[in-house]
Amino acid sequence: MERSAIRVLVVDDYEAWRRFVRSTLQEQPGLQIIGEVSDGLEAVQKAEELQPDLILLDVGLPQLNGIEAARRIRRVSPHSTILFVSLLASADVVRAALGTGARGYVFKTDARSELLTAVNAVLRGYQFVSSRFAGHDFIGASDARGLESVRLNRVSTSLLPYNGEIAHRHQAGFYSDDRWFLDDLTQFIGTALKAGNPAIVVATQSHRDNLLQRLQAYGLDIGAAIEQGRYIALDAAATVSTFMLNDLPDPARFLELAGKLITTAAKSISREHPRVALCGECDPPLWTIGNGEAAIKLEQLWNVIAGRYDVDIHCEYPLNSFHGEQGHHIFERICAEHSAVYSR
Repeated sequence: MERSAIRVLVVDDYEAWRRFVRSTLQEQPGLQIIGEVSDGLEAVQKAEELQPDLILLDVGLPQLNGIEAARRIRRVSPHSTILFVSLLASADVVRAALGTGARGYVFKTDARSELLTAVNAVLRGYQFVSSRFAGHDFIGASDARGLESVRLNRVSTSLLPYNGEIAHRHQAGFYSDDRWFLDDLTQFIGTALKAGNPAIVVATQSHRDNLLQRLQAYGLDIGAAIEQGRYIALDAAATVSTFMLNDLPDPARFLELAGKLITTAAKSISREHPRVALCGECDPPLWTIGNGEAAIKLEQLWNVIAGRYDVDIHCEYPLNSFHGEQGHHIFERICAEHSAVYSR
């Protein structure tokens, strides 16, 4: 095995599950399973002995639960990246798991579609949480003082290091079907509006129409929210065209437009310092001209916005937009501009 291989320890008390993980990871070049254990105490011992780059860790383990095991592993193997993979679907459990310094949490039922994406994400240094938890705020749950990147002398050069300048609360979702896209936006926007915060959506006409129906079914009075200025919906292609210059986003135009929208939305709320939720597909129109560099530049500008205003930003990309080696490269660079990513 090449020196650049990622060394993986699998911790789960269900042998059939370990077999699934083994078969899934073995299909990926650069990943080497160096051990499998079935209880929390042994996981701590093996982590100290083997110093793995990545540990896939269940929560419900005999002798010592996974969350306590993770705390101990952080002390004996501080360079190991921990990714929880569990059947427990409680947001409180996810928050406690991430609070140990783990970089991600995958719900086992979603592992077939999410496990490899999660592995790639946490090894690059950013947080991954299963898409079923979209709408929950886990930013800040991780113990930032305990987070350390995997050892670069062992990591394949295709894995991007964590960019410490990425703004928090700027997440990306990659969807394989419009249904998932609309589910994510409904939960993200619905949660913001129910909390009394304003929301801005940038999407195609058909997506905006479908989202409107879903938000109404979500129990929201969208008519009132629109009238009050708490819900602003914009067309994706038309919005992108207002700040493009020579096929690239013009920083001055973009920052002025985004700033005005956020300020307008914030004024619709009487209390001080409301958080504005921004989401949608501002970038996909750029794919129609194959402009991946423009999409990356736009995500960098969103990070500037996240640093200036009290906002939560949620970007969505269709998975089928990324083709071939160039598409994979663009995908990695887009992921690297976000504080958290997931796919489904």
